[in-house]
Amino acid sequence: MSQQTFRKTLSANDVGSTGGHQAGIHIPKGEKELLKILPSLEPGIKNPDAWLECVDDEGQRLRFRFVYYNNKHHDEGGTRDEYRVTHMTSWFRDVGAREGDEFEITKTEDSSVYSIRIQQKAIQEPDEGQEGVRIRLNSWRRVH
Repeated sequence: MSQQTFRKTLSANDVGSTGGHQAGIHIPKGEKELLKILPSLEPGIKNPDAWLECVDDEGQRLRFRFVYYNNKHHDEGGTRDEYRVTHMTSWFRDVGAREGDEFEITKTEDSSVYSIRIQQKAIQEPDEGQEGVRIRLNSWRRVH
């Protein structure tokens, strides 16, 4: 039974701590391996979507929306051409996800349900007299 796992370091915007409105976690079109484990979406349709059935570490069943915002290809003056997973903000709040934590999604070959979890980052205090350095790691990566 083969499975694939991907992780993304969450940004402040991803977890809703900036107060701004965003349309979910971005999945770059170049993330071909990740997109392969997600449902196929028809680009000829404006903003096609599919619901992802997920289970977290606590056994909670959740549904997230996987959507291809593509009005650039359908509307005059359209600007969006991106994949996102939406409807996650309340779950992030429920599990206490913060900027810098990692979101993990796993797909097992013979299942239509995705396993998800949050890996919380260790809180590190800057050394006295040194300012903390913020490193932004927002991209997805495959976990082997």
